[in-house]
Amino acid sequence: MASLYNQTMLLYLVVTVALSSVFAEHVLDKDKIDCYPEIGNQTLCEARGCTWEESRSKGVPWCFFPQSYQGGYKIDGEVRETQLGYQATLKRRSSTTIYGDDIDEVVLDVEFQTDDRVRFKLYDAKKKRYEVPVPITSTTSKASNANYRAEFQRDPFSLKILRKDNDVVIWDSSVGVLIFEDQYIQISNKPPSLFVYGFGEQEHKSFKHNLSAWEVLPIFTRDQFPFSGGNLYGHHPFYTCMETDGKSHGVFLMNSNAMDVALQPKPAITYRTIGGILDFYIFLGPSPEDVIKQYTEAIGRTFLPPYWSLGFQLSRWGYNKIETVKNLVGNMTEQNLPQDVQYGDIDYMIRHKDFTYDPVSFKGLPEFVRSIKNDGLRYIIILDPAIGANDTDYRPYDLGNELNVFIKDGDSGKNLFGKVWPTFENITMNDSLPWDEKTRLYRQFAAFPDYFHPNISKYWKNLIKDFHKIIEFDGLWIDMNEPANFVAGRVGGCSKNKWDYPPYKPRIIGDIMADKTVCMNAKQHNDLHYNVHSLYGWSQTLVTLDAARESTGKRSIVISRSTFASSGKYAGHWLGDNKASWDQLHTSIIGMLEFNLFGIPYIGADVCGFFDHPTSEMCLRWTQLGAFYPFFRNHNGFGNKAQDPTAFGDEFASNARKVLRTRYRLLPFLYTLFYEAHMEGSTVVRPVMHEFADDKETWGIDRQFLWGPSLLISPVLDEGKTTVDAYFPDDRWYDYNTGKEMSIRKSHVTLDAPIDHVPLHVRGGHIIPTQEPAINTALSRQNPLGLIVAFGDDGIASGQLFWDDGESIDTVESNEYLLIKFSSQESGMKFSVEKNGFVAPDLPKWGSVDVYGLSAGILVSLSVNGEDMKEKATYDINYKVLKITGLSLDVNKDHTIDWEFEPNPKAAVRKIEPYITAVVVLLLVVFISCSY
Repeated sequence: MASLYNQTMLLYLVVTVALSSVFAEHVLDKDKIDCYPEIGNQTLCEARGCTWEESRSKGVPWCFFPQSYQGGYKIDGEVRETQLGYQATLKRRSSTTIYGDDIDEVVLDVEFQTDDRVRFKLYDAKKKRYEVPVPITSTTSKASNANYRAEFQRDPFSLKILRKDNDVVIWDSSVGVLIFEDQYIQISNKPPSLFVYGFGEQEHKSFKHNLSAWEVLPIFTRDQFPFSGGNLYGHHPFYTCMETDGKSHGVFLMNSNAMDVALQPKPAITYRTIGGILDFYIFLGPSPEDVIKQYTEAIGRTFLPPYWSLGFQLSRWGYNKIETVKNLVGNMTEQNLPQDVQYGDIDYMIRHKDFTYDPVSFKGLPEFVRSIKNDGLRYIIILDPAIGANDTDYRPYDLGNELNVFIKDGDSGKNLFGKVWPTFENITMNDSLPWDEKTRLYRQFAAFPDYFHPNISKYWKNLIKDFHKIIEFDGLWIDMNEPANFVAGRVGGCSKNKWDYPPYKPRIIGDIMADKTVCMNAKQHNDLHYNVHSLYGWSQTLVTLDAARESTGKRSIVISRSTFASSGKYAGHWLGDNKASWDQLHTSIIGMLEFNLFGIPYIGADVCGFFDHPTSEMCLRWTQLGAFYPFFRNHNGFGNKAQDPTAFGDEFASNARKVLRTRYRLLPFLYTLFYEAHMEGSTVVRPVMHEFADDKETWGIDRQFLWGPSLLISPVLDEGKTTVDAYFPDDRWYDYNTGKEMSIRKSHVTLDAPIDHVPLHVRGGHIIPTQEPAINTALSRQNPLGLIVAFGDDGIASGQLFWDDGESIDTVESNEYLLIKFSSQESGMKFSVEKNGFVAPDLPKWGSVDVYGLSAGILVSLSVNGEDMKEKATYDINYKVLKITGLSLDVNKDHTIDWEFEPNPKAAVRKIEPYITAVVVLLLVVFISCSY
């Protein structure tokens, strides 16, 4: 019996061990980290030491890392304390490899940089690898009161970053395997929730990523239409995450190499990059706005745009002749439609060559630009980086050769030539030919300036400054700077090399790395193009802004198509070559919200679409939406019909005028939001979630948005709709136009939105500065200022106004500005000048105040600075709105407005009506009872 018992127990142990081993190796679909991100098969998969298991579920990888995977790294020796935090040496655990050329020894640095920012960096212990030169604010000592802690797992290596106050794990790399090879680096993280936002630039269908869809987001700058999917113009490996308790954090990977980011429902985020190092920054928030402030504190905060650049802007590729532009500007004036900026796209040039203008089709362009500037308008020109190389005596090319600033071919060491817009002399293009054939036959060889070259400032600045002496532009629009190229890599194609044909090509668009750009083995001053490709637009932006400011002597502005982290310090951005379709209205909001996360708040989309022809209804609804883009420009492409506000007839112009005037009325508020972003790093256009993080209903809202904390925009985004489904979080909200308070809160509601109307609501507790609109900002800035005062639940409201001359360089840094604070309670309000550094003879006056949300009553008295001015006030007892007009108060002085109400007898009766009714009912009951 004992022997049978022992045999039974032995069998039990064997079965138990076997089953536990099976279950230990079983990986749920949602947890599978892709081990073969390119197309593979079972044999290739298992050769990597990974598990092959076919799945019918979409997106689930068939080849994935088993729990017993032998690769990866382990901590060798002890984790060492350093001046800023910790350091550890990691060694490979085995010879298992994915693509080969593994780094045997990797160093981990963990830096406690601030109380709410931690950095960790993984790099080759023995060989210097490429690191991004974008400056990050740093520190020399460890944070003294860090709100996080780090935990290390030795074998296999993983790192956790946890909040100290609640132990929430905001970074956890144990979910995947660390791979560090010469041209393939991979690391995974398990965020604490599925509410993940950001990553770019791609066009997304929702602001919140759908991790259950197994998204793979390619990141590598590219000339790509947004609506076609894939990697776009910018490179932004930054995301934010809402934790389940309403706190938020952000994660940024400082790496400029081509990469993709895989999202899956575990939740897990896997980074796969083909160069550089892993250099992560984590921002603890805890609010979503805190995260963005901390991120922009690190990478640099936005430039302050000139005031005029917040006005309405008109552009078109295909004006073709100066008479078209003159007629447009004249029609806008005739229709009394506000406009501040007119553009010149590449058709103003001679055969699309930079720093030229067509003396035939655009004869008199310099004089025209001077004339519209005299009328208060501004002019912005486009510049592309590609410089035509086939004309004789073309200074931009000749000077570039003299200064040796062009990108070099990686094989010959000579100038690398692609093809972009410039065409040969004396040709007539056959537009019926295919695009590639037209490129081959008609387009010049083109060289690409290297914006990292030490001579680039002398080259690019001199060309810009000299051209400004001819065309007195006010700002610069830099396009095609990913850089774009109409041939693959170079004329003749790229050679076979490991940079252009790496062992792993991230899921970027194109069969080869150099598709629509230059060869990856091209040489720039600081490194191979392979490493700095996504920094091309960023590097161009720095020298372009300097050149624009030196040329104009003013603040100026640069709008760049290609961006990287910190581009917001130097330039704005538009969302690229969209098309006239209804879905693009919604995606433009998502893109606008994302670029505010990326620290680039001067952002907008081409209103009414770049490609195709919008209907009148679509263009009007888009104009109503675009009026609340920070960068508000109507632009379309070659061969399309005109779509400016005068192109659809008088009724359209009238409806467009209404929302344009609303935009101009709110410009002091928008300008103040940019000042706050410049100083504090806050968002300008804000997800509703950022103000109501404790309300999970807001976490998925991306069809509404806020200006700052206090103006809610609920635009119509769908064809044929005259209502909007909107959500109002838990606060007081007032109709912008009437001041009437919404009767609901923390609820969804259907709002009326007839064709001439966009629903706007002011949030209680805030004061919004306004100004009487005019046909451009040069005129509107002279008009009276006003305030909208909206009381919160506590019966108070506050706000501020930033004001300077609107165009001088560094007015904040030189203290040449006004900052006026406003505070109000139900008995009155105060204007307090906090900063009085701007003096000008034409300062506007305070002209009006609208007060929303007062208690019902009868206005007894109203005084301004102690002087009776009741005759300037009216009170709407039904809407509870007090309007004060006809004021003329100095903007640079303190003021006090006091008012007094006495209770409205009717209102008082209404308040006690329920009690009277209850007493009457009680008396009746007593009377009836006594009768019985």
